[in-house]
Amino acid sequence: MHNSLRDVFSSGAPTLGTHFLSNDPDIPEVIGGLGLFDYGEYCAEYSSFDMTLLYHMARAAQCADLPLMIKLDQMSQAFWSQVAIGAGFKALLFTDIRNEDDIDRCHESIRPDNPKHDGLMGVKLRRPALGGYDVEGYLEDLQSVLFLIMIEKNVAVENIDMILTKAKEKGVDMTQWGPVDFAFSRGSDGNFADIDISSAEELVIRKSIEYGISPRIEIDSIESATRYIGLGVRHFCIGWDRFIYQAGLTVLGEGMRKLLSDI
Repeated sequence: MHNSLRDVFSSGAPTLGTHFLSNDPDIPEVIGGLGLFDYGEYCAEYSSFDMTLLYHMARAAQCADLPLMIKLDQMSQAFWSQVAIGAGFKALLFTDIRNEDDIDRCHESIRPDNPKHDGLMGVKLRRPALGGYDVEGYLEDLQSVLFLIMIEKNVAVENIDMILTKAKEKGVDMTQWGPVDFAFSRGSDGNFADIDISSAEELVIRKSIEYGISPRIEIDSIESATRYIGLGVRHFCIGWDRFIYQAGLTVLGEGMRKLLSDI
Protein backbone atom coordinates (compact mmCIF):
# COMPACT_ATOMS: atom_id res chain seq x y z
CA MET A 1 0.00 0.00 0.00
CA HIS A 2 1.99 2.93 -1.33
CA ASN A 3 2.39 5.95 0.96
CA SER A 4 2.29 9.05 -1.25
CA LEU A 5 2.52 11.28 1.84
CA ARG A 6 5.96 9.83 2.56
CA ASP A 7 6.95 10.63 -1.03
CA VAL A 8 5.93 14.28 -0.72
CA PHE A 9 7.54 14.67 2.69
CA SER A 10 10.80 12.98 1.66
CA SER A 11 11.05 15.20 -1.41
CA GLY A 12 11.31 18.25 0.84
CA ALA A 13 8.09 19.78 -0.50
CA PRO A 14 5.56 21.38 1.87
CA THR A 15 2.64 19.20 2.94
CA LEU A 16 -1.00 20.13 3.49
CA GLY A 17 -3.65 18.20 5.35
CA THR A 18 -7.08 18.81 6.82
CA HIS A 19 -8.73 17.43 9.96
CA PHE A 20 -11.95 15.49 10.25
CA LEU A 21 -13.71 14.32 13.41
CA SER A 22 -16.69 12.65 11.75
CA ASN A 23 -16.56 8.86 11.70
CA ASP A 24 -18.32 8.72 8.32
CA PRO A 25 -16.01 7.07 5.73
CA ASP A 26 -17.52 9.36 3.09
CA ILE A 27 -15.58 12.29 4.56
CA PRO A 28 -12.05 11.10 3.63
CA GLU A 29 -13.35 10.09 0.21
CA VAL A 30 -14.74 13.60 -0.30
CA ILE A 31 -11.46 15.17 0.86
CA GLY A 32 -9.43 12.97 -1.46
CA GLY A 33 -11.73 13.68 -4.37
CA LEU A 34 -10.84 17.37 -4.20
CA GLY A 35 -7.22 16.64 -5.10
CA LEU A 36 -6.03 19.53 -2.92
CA PHE A 37 -4.68 17.79 0.17
CA ASP A 38 -1.74 15.48 0.73
CA TYR A 39 -3.56 13.65 3.54
CA GLY A 40 -6.55 13.71 5.86
CA GLU A 41 -6.10 13.59 9.62
CA TYR A 42 -8.74 11.62 11.50
CA CYS A 43 -8.88 13.13 15.00
CA ALA A 44 -9.80 9.88 16.70
CA GLU A 45 -8.92 11.38 20.09
CA TYR A 46 -12.12 13.44 19.82
CA SER A 47 -14.29 10.91 18.01
CA SER A 48 -15.86 7.46 18.43
CA PHE A 49 -14.68 4.47 16.42
CA ASP A 50 -13.92 0.79 16.40
CA MET A 51 -11.57 -1.47 14.45
CA THR A 52 -14.01 -2.16 11.64
CA LEU A 53 -14.68 1.55 11.14
CA LEU A 54 -10.95 2.29 10.76
CA TYR A 55 -10.75 -0.36 8.03
CA HIS A 56 -13.74 1.14 6.17
CA MET A 57 -12.30 4.64 6.56
CA ALA A 58 -8.90 3.63 5.18
CA ARG A 59 -10.51 1.79 2.25
CA ALA A 60 -12.65 4.82 1.39
CA ALA A 61 -9.62 7.10 1.51
CA GLN A 62 -7.61 4.71 -0.63
CA CYS A 63 -10.34 4.89 -3.30
CA ALA A 64 -9.64 8.62 -3.48
CA ASP A 65 -5.83 8.28 -3.29
CA LEU A 66 -5.78 10.02 0.09
CA PRO A 67 -3.30 8.83 2.75
CA LEU A 68 -4.72 9.06 6.26
CA MET A 69 -3.16 10.19 9.52
CA ILE A 70 -4.69 9.32 12.88
CA LYS A 71 -4.47 11.26 16.14
CA LEU A 72 -4.95 8.97 19.13
CA ASP A 73 -5.79 9.32 22.80
CA GLN A 74 -2.75 8.96 25.05
CA MET A 75 -4.10 6.10 27.18
CA SER A 76 -4.44 3.57 24.35
CA GLN A 77 -1.99 4.72 21.71
CA ALA A 78 0.07 1.54 21.43
CA PHE A 79 -2.90 -0.73 20.70
CA TRP A 80 -4.76 1.64 18.37
CA SER A 81 -1.66 2.71 16.48
CA GLN A 82 -1.07 -0.91 15.46
CA VAL A 83 -4.74 -1.29 14.55
CA ALA A 84 -4.61 1.88 12.44
CA ILE A 85 -1.52 0.72 10.56
CA GLY A 86 -3.22 -2.63 10.00
CA ALA A 87 -6.24 -0.82 8.59
CA GLY A 88 -4.08 1.17 6.17
CA PHE A 89 -3.40 4.50 7.89
CA LYS A 90 -0.08 5.95 6.73
CA ALA A 91 0.80 8.41 9.52
CA LEU A 92 0.52 8.40 13.31
CA LEU A 93 0.27 11.49 15.53
CA PHE A 94 1.04 10.67 19.16
CA THR A 95 -0.39 12.97 21.82
CA ASP A 96 0.69 14.17 25.27
CA ILE A 97 4.44 13.60 24.99
CA ARG A 98 6.07 14.56 28.29
CA ASN A 99 9.59 13.10 28.23
CA GLU A 100 12.02 11.05 26.17
CA ASP A 101 10.62 7.75 27.51
CA ASP A 102 7.32 8.54 25.79
CA ILE A 103 9.20 8.72 22.48
CA ASP A 104 10.56 5.22 23.06
CA ARG A 105 7.08 3.85 23.77
CA CYS A 106 5.59 5.43 20.67
CA HIS A 107 8.47 4.26 18.50
CA GLU A 108 8.16 0.68 19.76
CA SER A 109 4.46 0.51 18.99
CA ILE A 110 4.81 1.28 15.26
CA ARG A 111 8.26 0.11 14.21
CA PRO A 112 9.21 -3.49 13.30
CA ASP A 113 10.09 -6.06 15.95
CA ASN A 114 13.40 -6.59 14.23
CA PRO A 115 17.01 -6.09 15.46
CA LYS A 116 17.57 -3.38 12.86
CA HIS A 117 14.52 -1.37 13.92
CA ASP A 118 14.14 -1.93 17.68
CA GLY A 119 10.34 -1.90 17.67
CA LEU A 120 7.56 -4.19 18.91
CA MET A 121 5.41 -4.44 15.77
CA GLY A 122 5.30 -8.03 14.54
CA VAL A 123 4.10 -9.35 11.20
CA LYS A 124 0.32 -8.97 11.25
CA LEU A 125 -1.82 -10.28 8.40
CA ARG A 126 -3.94 -7.16 8.20
CA ARG A 127 -4.53 -4.95 5.14
CA PRO A 128 -0.83 -4.18 4.38
CA ALA A 129 -0.15 -7.93 4.29
CA LEU A 130 -3.41 -9.60 3.26
CA GLY A 131 -1.65 -11.70 0.65
CA GLY A 132 0.62 -13.47 3.12
CA TYR A 133 4.04 -13.23 4.72
CA ASP A 134 5.89 -10.94 2.32
CA VAL A 135 8.27 -9.75 5.03
CA GLU A 136 10.34 -7.47 2.81
CA GLY A 137 7.27 -5.64 1.55
CA TYR A 138 5.82 -5.52 5.05
CA LEU A 139 9.00 -3.93 6.41
CA GLU A 140 8.96 -1.31 3.66
CA ASP A 141 5.33 -0.51 4.43
CA LEU A 142 5.99 -0.06 8.16
CA GLN A 143 9.02 2.11 7.52
CA SER A 144 6.98 4.37 5.23
CA VAL A 145 4.52 5.28 8.01
CA LEU A 146 5.11 8.85 9.21
CA PHE A 147 5.81 9.32 12.93
CA LEU A 148 4.59 12.57 14.50
CA ILE A 149 4.52 13.77 18.10
CA MET A 150 2.55 16.47 19.90
CA ILE A 151 4.48 18.95 22.02
CA GLU A 152 1.59 20.29 24.05
CA LYS A 153 2.46 20.05 27.74
CA ASN A 154 4.35 22.53 29.88
CA VAL A 155 6.67 19.75 31.05
CA ALA A 156 7.38 18.84 27.42
CA VAL A 157 8.47 22.39 26.67
CA GLU A 158 10.69 22.27 29.76
CA ASN A 159 12.18 18.97 28.50
CA ILE A 160 12.31 20.03 24.85
CA ASP A 161 16.00 19.29 24.24
CA MET A 162 15.86 15.81 25.76
CA ILE A 163 12.66 15.02 23.88
CA LEU A 164 13.98 16.21 20.52
CA THR A 165 17.31 14.42 20.99
CA LYS A 166 15.42 11.16 21.47
CA ALA A 167 12.97 12.03 18.70
CA LYS A 168 15.79 12.52 16.23
CA GLU A 169 17.35 9.21 17.30
CA LYS A 170 14.05 7.35 16.86
CA GLY A 171 13.15 8.84 13.50
CA VAL A 172 10.32 11.20 14.39
CA ASP A 173 9.29 13.01 11.21
CA MET A 174 7.36 15.98 12.57
CA THR A 175 6.46 17.79 15.76
CA GLN A 176 3.06 19.37 16.30
CA TRP A 177 2.52 22.26 18.70
CA GLY A 178 -0.60 22.20 20.91
CA PRO A 179 -1.31 25.65 22.41
CA VAL A 180 -4.57 24.87 24.22
CA ASP A 181 -3.26 21.82 26.07
CA PHE A 182 -0.07 23.73 26.83
CA ALA A 183 -2.04 26.51 28.51
CA PHE A 184 -4.29 23.95 30.24
CA SER A 185 -1.25 22.13 31.65
CA ARG A 186 0.00 25.45 32.99
CA GLY A 187 -3.15 25.82 35.07
CA SER A 188 -5.22 28.02 32.78
CA ASP A 189 -9.00 27.86 33.19
CA GLY A 190 -9.59 29.23 29.72
CA ASN A 191 -8.16 32.72 30.08
CA PHE A 192 -4.84 32.53 28.22
CA ALA A 193 -3.99 36.20 28.64
CA ASP A 194 -1.54 35.52 31.47
CA ILE A 195 0.32 32.74 29.61
CA ASP A 196 2.93 33.53 26.97
CA ILE A 197 1.87 30.91 24.45
CA SER A 198 3.58 32.53 21.46
CA SER A 199 7.06 32.37 23.02
CA ALA A 200 6.66 28.68 23.85
CA GLU A 201 5.29 27.99 20.38
CA GLU A 202 8.20 29.74 18.69
CA LEU A 203 10.64 27.89 20.93
CA VAL A 204 9.19 24.53 19.85
CA ILE A 205 9.30 25.53 16.18
CA ARG A 206 12.87 26.84 16.43
CA LYS A 207 14.13 23.83 18.40
CA SER A 208 12.45 21.35 16.04
CA ILE A 209 14.18 22.91 13.04
CA GLU A 210 17.47 22.99 14.98
CA TYR A 211 17.22 19.23 15.59
CA GLY A 212 16.30 18.51 11.98
CA ILE A 213 12.68 17.57 12.72
CA SER A 214 9.99 19.32 10.70
CA PRO A 215 7.47 21.36 12.71
CA ARG A 216 3.85 21.10 11.61
CA ILE A 217 1.24 23.69 12.60
CA GLU A 218 -2.55 23.46 12.78
CA ILE A 219 -4.36 26.55 11.50
CA ASP A 220 -7.96 27.57 10.91
CA SER A 221 -7.41 30.26 8.28
CA ILE A 222 -5.21 30.80 5.25
CA GLU A 223 -4.08 34.19 6.55
CA SER A 224 -2.62 32.73 9.74
CA ALA A 225 -0.15 30.61 7.75
CA THR A 226 1.96 33.64 6.79
CA ARG A 227 3.48 34.12 10.25
CA TYR A 228 4.45 30.48 10.50
CA ILE A 229 6.01 30.39 7.05
CA GLY A 230 8.19 33.26 8.23
CA LEU A 231 9.26 31.10 11.20
CA GLY A 232 10.34 28.29 8.87
CA VAL A 233 7.23 26.07 9.00
CA ARG A 234 6.48 24.18 5.79
CA HIS A 235 3.86 21.68 6.93
CA PHE A 236 0.27 22.62 7.76
CA CYS A 237 -3.06 21.04 8.62
CA ILE A 238 -5.96 23.44 8.08
CA GLY A 239 -9.60 23.28 9.13
CA TRP A 240 -11.81 20.86 11.07
CA ASP A 241 -14.95 19.41 9.49
CA ARG A 242 -17.06 20.01 12.60
CA PHE A 243 -16.18 23.71 12.76
CA ILE A 244 -16.57 24.18 9.00
CA TYR A 245 -20.04 22.62 9.22
CA GLN A 246 -20.94 24.78 12.23
CA ALA A 247 -19.76 27.96 10.50
CA GLY A 248 -21.65 27.10 7.32
CA LEU A 249 -24.88 26.38 9.21
CA THR A 250 -24.50 29.62 11.15
CA VAL A 251 -24.41 31.64 7.93
CA LEU A 252 -27.41 29.80 6.50
CA GLY A 253 -29.39 29.86 9.72
CA GLU A 254 -28.79 33.53 10.53
CA GLY A 255 -29.55 34.55 6.95
CA MET A 256 -32.82 32.64 6.87
CA ARG A 257 -33.88 33.81 10.34
CA LYS A 258 -33.38 37.43 9.28
CA LEU A 259 -35.40 36.83 6.11
CA LEU A 260 -38.20 35.02 7.96
CA SER A 261 -38.40 37.65 10.69
CA ASP A 262 -39.81 40.11 8.14
CA ILE A 263 -42.69 37.82 7.11
